[in-house]
Amino acid sequence: MARHVQLNNVDHANLRIRTERGEAFGDAVMSCPVFPRELRNVQAHYPIIFTKDPNLACFRPLALFGFEEGENLFLKGDVWDAPYVPLAMRMRPFLIGFSSVEGEGEGRRAEAHIDLDHPRVSETDGVRIFMEHGGHSPYLKEMLGILAEAHDGEQSIAGFSAMLEEFSLIEPFTLDITLNDGTTGRLSGYYTIAEEALYGLDASALGRLQAAGNLQPIYMAVASLSQFRSLIDRRNARLET
Repeated sequence: MARHVQLNNVDHANLRIRTERGEAFGDAVMSCPVFPRELRNVQAHYPIIFTKDPNLACFRPLALFGFEEGENLFLKGDVWDAPYVPLAMRMRPFLIGFSSVEGEGEGRRAEAHIDLDHPRVSETDGVRIFMEHGGHSPYLKEMLGILAEAHDGEQSIAGFSAMLEEFSLIEPFTLDITLNDGTTGRLSGYYTIAEEALYGLDASALGRLQAAGNLQPIYMAVASLSQFRSLIDRRNARLET
């Protein structure tokens, strides 16, 4: 069970983070959320599909690592077999939390939180979060940068999704798979970019998408679909081991 608390250099002075990869550290997942600004990096290695976020009522992009729950075909023991690991996987066990801001312009302030029950958290093994006298370690500075990127990316999801819906650029998606041993399967319940609608957009629509910074991520999501072949190849390779 997750135990999220605000990170501080008093209560968490001695905490360390295990940075190796592996099933024991929560890496055996079928997919993870990704953000529009990182889709250029994501599409070079993973298929990008979309899910409907029930909390935000919007479409959220995902990087696909496998074809069933708990399957990560990029995980080989303690190695992640791809040059780019999505932000949502790299930031664990840290996450973005919020606190209320009182006074003029009341609102919420983003903060660095940590899941104390995450298997990466340790008091004996791994890299230090804080230096001996309480300063941020180089590792924590890197993680705070990743959290800032993820926070900015999260702010863009609603607008990105709204434009996909406005221009009818999202459609349901089903993929039927046949493996080398004859096993069949189906990936369904997700969405992809509606390519026919995309290629039919007029100059005005394309200009609006470009001005909003959403045109490149859309094309990156389309380009990523070629990675399904390599993902199936990875699944077939596991059948042979």
